[in-house]
Amino acid sequence: MIRSMTGFGAATADAEGCRFSVEIKSVNNRFFKATVRVPEELSTLETEIETAVAKRLGRGSVMVLVRFVPGGSVAAAEVNPDAARTALTALLAALPAELRDRATVDLGALLAVPGVLRTDGVEQIVEMARPIVLRLADEACTRVLAMRTKEGESIAREMNKFGEAIRTALAAVGERAPQATLAYQERLRTRMNSLLAEVGVTAAEQDLLREVAVFAERSDVAEEVARLTGHLHQYEQVISPKHAEPAGRTLDFLSQEMLREANTIASKSQDVEIARRVVEMKTAIDRIKEQAANAE
Repeated sequence: MIRSMTGFGAATADAEGCRFSVEIKSVNNRFFKATVRVPEELSTLETEIETAVAKRLGRGSVMVLVRFVPGGSVAAAEVNPDAARTALTALLAALPAELRDRATVDLGALLAVPGVLRTDGVEQIVEMARPIVLRLADEACTRVLAMRTKEGESIAREMNKFGEAIRTALAAVGERAPQATLAYQERLRTRMNSLLAEVGVTAAEQDLLREVAVFAERSDVAEEVARLTGHLHQYEQVISPKHAEPAGRTLDFLSQEMLREANTIASKSQDVEIARRVVEMKTAIDRIKEQAANAE
């Protein structure tokens, strides 16, 4: 199954008079890279949150934002009046004088300012918050994966088109290769007869056949066609909805291997038609590499 690396998910819950929320958004990255932002009083949960998210989202640059608004007895017991006063004064000082009298204060935002909540009792807050935050992180990951899966379906449709383009071009190469040898034989016969006619000599058939055999051996692409066919078969399995594992890294590897075989075919063959088909294959492979960079 193909899933995009782009997604967003959020979850919110109220418990013990407090409000918790977790937002997760992800974008492309070759590996898994998480940035977790949590309120100061929940900072000890950062590693646990990152580990939990890593188990659900295998690849991508992931931003996790945790919000915590204390309330009820928790807020009353933990508020640091001096820090709150200092923060409020600083916020008001930053406003133009004409706006200060009309300014309103969001107590939730004020309580989220570092230092406004006392460190006393933080362990109790963390123990209360841990299962809630981890559950919300899991719910947010589920929503991220749902969005990734939906976008992945669009990527898979494009991938199928590129695979069909490669298969069509590869079949044409397989059909053209024997004809290219025969065409070379006729060109060589015509050229040799033309040159030798000037001195009244006829080209020996065995010499002609020897040169054609050397050309056929040097330009034989059957092995490359067979390997590329095998890579293409594996590629089609990977992009199938039945494939349960993340496909991004596998597709990246397969695109490199397919490009290697296409380049070898191009270097071996001197036929114009085969060269044109190789260009078509390489164009499709490049598009696969681009899409693979978007896949988990």
